[in-house]
Amino acid sequence: MSNKMWGGRFSTGPDAIMEEINVSIGFDQRLYAQDIAGSKAHAAMLSAQKIIAAKDAQKIQKGLDTILSEIEAGKFTFRRDLEDIHMNVESRLAELIGAPAGRLHTARSRNDQVATDFRLYVRDTIDTLDEQMADLQRALAEKALAHAGTVMPGFTHLQNAQPVTFGHHLMAYVEMLGRDRGRFADARKRLNESPLGSAALAGTSFPIDREATAAALGFDRPTANSLDGVSDRDFVMETLAAASICAVHLSRFAEEIVIWTSPAFGLVKLTDAFTTGSSIMPQKRNPDAAELARAKSGRIIGALTGILVVMKGLPLAYAKDTQEDKEGTFDALSALSLVIAAIAGMVRDMEPEATRMKAAAGQGYATATDLADWLVRTLNIPFREAHHVTGRIVALASERGVPLHRLSLEEMQGVEKRITQDVFSVLSVTNSVRSRTSYGGTAPARVRQQARRWLKKLGPAA
Repeated sequence: MSNKMWGGRFSTGPDAIMEEINVSIGFDQRLYAQDIAGSKAHAAMLSAQKIIAAKDAQKIQKGLDTILSEIEAGKFTFRRDLEDIHMNVESRLAELIGAPAGRLHTARSRNDQVATDFRLYVRDTIDTLDEQMADLQRALAEKALAHAGTVMPGFTHLQNAQPVTFGHHLMAYVEMLGRDRGRFADARKRLNESPLGSAALAGTSFPIDREATAAALGFDRPTANSLDGVSDRDFVMETLAAASICAVHLSRFAEEIVIWTSPAFGLVKLTDAFTTGSSIMPQKRNPDAAELARAKSGRIIGALTGILVVMKGLPLAYAKDTQEDKEGTFDALSALSLVIAAIAGMVRDMEPEATRMKAAAGQGYATATDLADWLVRTLNIPFREAHHVTGRIVALASERGVPLHRLSLEEMQGVEKRITQDVFSVLSVTNSVRSRTSYGGTAPARVRQQARRWLKKLGPAA
């Protein structure tokens, strides 16, 4: 029998395998709100341009509102034989209002329809993610303000380097997320053009008003080239690139949570709310939320790789290959949303083991740089020479098996005779972090300043 969607061109239905590979309603049904919004804007424009009768447009609008209500109430039946969200909506519209439903597709194609729907979906998702990232920044900045003076080890190569504060460490991720939000904002700005009216690929001969539909859907303008309008997926690639970078940042933080909460480090505690136990080892408290947040970066990065590969060889204009742009994107953006929520929860839940942190901050001769700086500042020794002197003093302390501040003044003077008792004022981890007052430094006063600046910028939670 003839396929209802294609009309007279096809005399039989598709093979079962063809239907299986072609169908997309299983995943693109989540575009229902955007699809209906696009159809309502299109119908209103067709009526305003006198391309369809006002009474037909009114019936279309009413029918689309009914479909939206049915879907949101869980009373809509999505049919696989209708392939996608567009045909499911159009078919139900025909059931509800009859012949006027057939006028809705005038001057458009599923090509510009899906491009419009997907842009709207990605735009909406970016807005949601931005709110989530702002909330995570707020959680980090609040925790940083509370622990601006809590000393912890700062690492390079995962080896003790210099003392920092827990607040300073957390504020690093506030900055990263600020850049992430900027990348998403840039992607949103570039995607905010409407493909609707590009039709299949060449535009349309009907006297449509693309500016009107663009404005109705909140776009800044219509796309300027119909070929590009239906085939462009830059907005997906750019959004997934921003998502991948954000996921990498969150994965780094998740990795640190895993390290910090391990008994070997013992720098941070998570409650039962964000840990799990073991089926065999009763003593275990596993940071599974952090581990899963770390792992999900792989699927997000994978989605970016997937769409890049899909698009790399496609000639203009539309090809069915681009149907493969959605599942990965839906999955990746959903995963990112979940990861952000999980990280925000852990940030609010975690508490530093302040005593353990401070003790660890002094290990590995972490104030050696402070000693070198003191030699430069007080004795006017060139830094490179001060570096060598400090290295010899560290070697002496290592040989004695004591921290730097446990060496005697006489032992230090054996390396550099001009060293005075004042040197001990810089060898404690507390004094070390207090001294780092340069802009962006770890001094508690600077950390409080930055945390308050961000909290003022972020404003209260919604």
